[in-house]
Amino acid sequence: MLGLAAAAAAAALLLTACGSTSPAPRPSSAPDVVSGEQRVDAVAALLPAEVRQAGTLRVGSSFGYPPSAFYPDPATKRPAGVDIDVTDAVAKVLGLTVDRQEAAFEGILPALGSGKFDVGTGNFGVTTARLQTIDFVTYIDDGQGFAVRKDNTAVQPVTDLLQLCGLTVGTGAGTTFQSTLDAKKGVCAAAGKKPYQVQVFSDTAAILTSLQQGRVDVVMSTINGLRYQAAQPASGTRFLGEFHRLDVGFAFKKGSPLTPAFQAAVNQLIKDGTYDRILRKWGVTGSAVPQSLISPPEHP
Repeated sequence: MLGLAAAAAAAALLLTACGSTSPAPRPSSAPDVVSGEQRVDAVAALLPAEVRQAGTLRVGSSFGYPPSAFYPDPATKRPAGVDIDVTDAVAKVLGLTVDRQEAAFEGILPALGSGKFDVGTGNFGVTTARLQTIDFVTYIDDGQGFAVRKDNTAVQPVTDLLQLCGLTVGTGAGTTFQSTLDAKKGVCAAAGKKPYQVQVFSDTAAILTSLQQGRVDVVMSTINGLRYQAAQPASGTRFLGEFHRLDVGFAFKKGSPLTPAFQAAVNQLIKDGTYDRILRKWGVTGSAVPQSLISPPEHP
């Protein structure tokens, strides 16, 4: 069983690999694929006048493990990841400066409604429930997956939640994973099986530690994040495959006038090749989208 020291080593090694099976550069030496991006006047013109005049974009960001958004060096707290690069590139196209404020994942969407942030990032999946109060501008296709400890050979790829019966599942607070697990919690009892238990964590590092220490049997998290993690030998995890794909997008309060400008900016990045360079940098080209959409329906 891996202890806290091994967990810390695993977390450090998360910085040296990618979301697929091929290695990615260390963040300190990763290519800068954003700084050369230029303002595109036709896209910036789609912004509300007050935002153009202010010149600043207030972004509420959740940080977890790679490759979405994380701190390669906690001492400097300079963020890195797909969310960071895409946000910064979009801001450059729009001619805005990013005022990034770290926030708890579960607190970002409510804060959009209060006006604290203009936009939220945190690998937010587009779901039917969220679309009731939130608008999205999509920029990647990720979703839900499962992982176990590498030495756990009993659990195979999860295609049905009945396969989790009798197990303890660790996941993040306020996530689509928690919602999915809670909504289907009765399936085991209905099948005459022992229910699965759900342990919810606000700290993503604690999820990995709990798995390594055997306090949870299975982890449910993002497909790209779990793949990235499993590529690290010291993490001691095994990716169980994809469960449900979801569009991922920038989050806005419902009816936000910012969405057309963001959609146009993401599509500009796709057109000029910056989008592909960002995804290649982080090893997640399999999650590319052909175009950005505003609040599409949830994947079936």
